[in-house]
Amino acid sequence: MKVKLKDVAEHLNISVSTVSRVVNNKDYVKPELRKKVLEALDLFQYRPNEIARSLKSKTSKVIGVVVPDIMNQFFAAIIRGVESIAREHGYSIIICNSDERLDKEAEYLQLLVQKQISALVIATVNETAPFLEQFKAYNIPTVFVDNLPKAEGQFDSVTVDNVRASYELVQHIINAGHKKIALITGPLNQTSSSERFIGWEKAMVDAGNHIKKEWIKVGTFKQKDGYEFMKQILRLKELPTAVFAANNILAYGAIRAIKEHGIDIPTDISLISFDTIDPTGLLAPRITSMIQPAEEIGVIAGDLIIRKLQNPEIKRVERVILEPEFDKGESVLSK
Repeated sequence: MKVKLKDVAEHLNISVSTVSRVVNNKDYVKPELRKKVLEALDLFQYRPNEIARSLKSKTSKVIGVVVPDIMNQFFAAIIRGVESIAREHGYSIIICNSDERLDKEAEYLQLLVQKQISALVIATVNETAPFLEQFKAYNIPTVFVDNLPKAEGQFDSVTVDNVRASYELVQHIINAGHKKIALITGPLNQTSSSERFIGWEKAMVDAGNHIKKEWIKVGTFKQKDGYEFMKQILRLKELPTAVFAANNILAYGAIRAIKEHGIDIPTDISLISFDTIDPTGLLAPRITSMIQPAEEIGVIAGDLIIRKLQNPEIKRVERVILEPEFDKGESVLSK
């Protein structure tokens, strides 16, 4: 039976016009209500006819790219890689910044469907990625980068082995004589965060190091959390000798807090991270990091997309795992 906007409106006990505004992305709808409407549309498997027709024709030659933080140089490099491949094959890209918010991600995905995109590259902000089934239903080629949903087996992906990379990074600082190592990380419903947590924990357990609950700080991947969590750590009675910031943005926040506290890296506290690259050379000391090949991730994601667009009969799902590069840096003190 064909689903109508009226059915969705009655299900939510709201007006048809409100549902219509969400479907057509017109006028303001409160984020929490928009989220409920989008979830209901997905539940009812509502498919606007004009969208279905345009998707069949595949006329847009546009690739959507959704990332959680467009200001992060890691995601900027991924976008650059995708764009280079897209332009080479006559495609343009639409960039969407979800700001680590699932509701914004859902809104952008709905908008991209309406924009009749040909394909999608996404660093999702949730393991379940509930709004992506429509892309599978429309046969829109989709590649995940960085954070992978539980449904990853249904979609192509390009990433690094975060568990192994973080394990080796923490092992490096353990080999330098550190036993008290704190962790500042992002949401554990994102695989890039949860897997780095697992790698840190495994390295600590394998080394026989005691893990104190107050040394574990979980929040967002925003700089303010790195800053606030580092301040909390520095107020503890028993201080760690080292901190693992799970990405570059958290590391920048932690560095600010450390400097404000008047202590030195690495003399007073050591710091390790992911992707803390300083192209200006102004950051001192250079932070010991695992560096993901971000632009290569984007290039490979773009290649996978183009291959599926040119050969729609290909149904095989590809998971590409790349090797990060270890940068020894200067932020770890040997004890």
